[in-house]
Amino acid sequence: MDIVADIGGSPGIDCQGFCKYCYFKSVKEVLPFGCKHCFPFQKGCDYCTRSVKESYPGFNHPQYVVQQITQSFHLGNEKINKITISGGGDISCYPGLFDLVKQIAQFNTPIHLGYTSGKGFKDKSEAHTLIEYGVKEVSYTVFATDLKLRREYMNDKNAQASIDTLKVFCEQCDVYAAIVIVPGVNDGKVLDKTLKDLEDFGAKGAILMRFANESSQGLILENAPILSNIKPQTIEEFVKTVHACNDKFDLRISATPLEDPLIGSPFAIRNNKNALSKLPKVSKAATLITGLIAAPRIAQIFNELNSDVNIVPLNKDISCLITIDDFKHIDLKMVKETVILPGRVFAHDSEMKNIFLKDGIDRLVRRGPESLTYDGEMSISMKYDEVIDFEIQKFTELIEQINAIGT
Repeated sequence: MDIVADIGGSPGIDCQGFCKYCYFKSVKEVLPFGCKHCFPFQKGCDYCTRSVKESYPGFNHPQYVVQQITQSFHLGNEKINKITISGGGDISCYPGLFDLVKQIAQFNTPIHLGYTSGKGFKDKSEAHTLIEYGVKEVSYTVFATDLKLRREYMNDKNAQASIDTLKVFCEQCDVYAAIVIVPGVNDGKVLDKTLKDLEDFGAKGAILMRFANESSQGLILENAPILSNIKPQTIEEFVKTVHACNDKFDLRISATPLEDPLIGSPFAIRNNKNALSKLPKVSKAATLITGLIAAPRIAQIFNELNSDVNIVPLNKDISCLITIDDFKHIDLKMVKETVILPGRVFAHDSEMKNIFLKDGIDRLVRRGPESLTYDGEMSISMKYDEVIDFEIQKFTELIEQINAIGT
């Protein structure tokens, strides 16, 4: 079990300004989406109005964060593997960071710094201090090791200090460097140079992230396009880049939304017949709604299981960012009498029910598990068996749901 130490903060406000490519740049005030946390009689809750935008009223006080951690320790029955410091703002810009890490050290548990750009670090000595307090793992948004590009695209006024600090972390911690690939900016030779530098620094791995610039790619907050002059990579182009980097560098390379070349996730179970044999028999029929990326991989799994389950993708790459608008053009002729949706779909249950009633068939509509797999952002620091065990558990949960309510 991991504990998250939530420091709060908001993107763009508590990170010394937006990066040019930031997902949260130009976010509009949108109406509540509806989600699984909403009451049946009310569309809109804190999660689908505020949390989806990672909008917090400033950073939390270190003492408050420590109190939350202490409560988690007392309430949890499982062994605590690590404490991850995370929030809407940039960790390196958190004024209480050193005080917080010093206090967390009393729990004698490895500390993980969640995504930080390093923009708030002034000197590499700060990394040494954090390591002395118990920081063992760091997720570091690099974008590029080219200082000019960091200054221009990350609004990094202390670019040299950021890279110097990164080097120290790489030498003494497990560092996973995140690189959002913006075509024509930090790809190609720039990407090769960045990955070679990370290899030389001693980074543990690099997580490649596809730049999203269209609503179908996940920009659901009326903020598309983020960069009007950039055409994003297709999924096929992005996966090709991922595998080329994996073949070229002696780094643990993974990517989101696709894929992890080493483990085969997301949905690594599709290539493991022994793991597939551990799943329950599918005895009922149902339709699974999902996104464009997951659809062919989930379909492969249910085909292997010889099931009467069909997969209907909506026009959204990532399943958990599907909204009610994505349902409006669904072909109901493809949909069986039992429909199971991704658990984290951003839509209110009553609205989804009405969508599936349009042809006069009273379908049973339910949400499935929150997640069926890990993307490369998670799997990069995991073992193959951990990913497979998780997928066996979640697909078993989904199949049992199909067998209980299917037709």
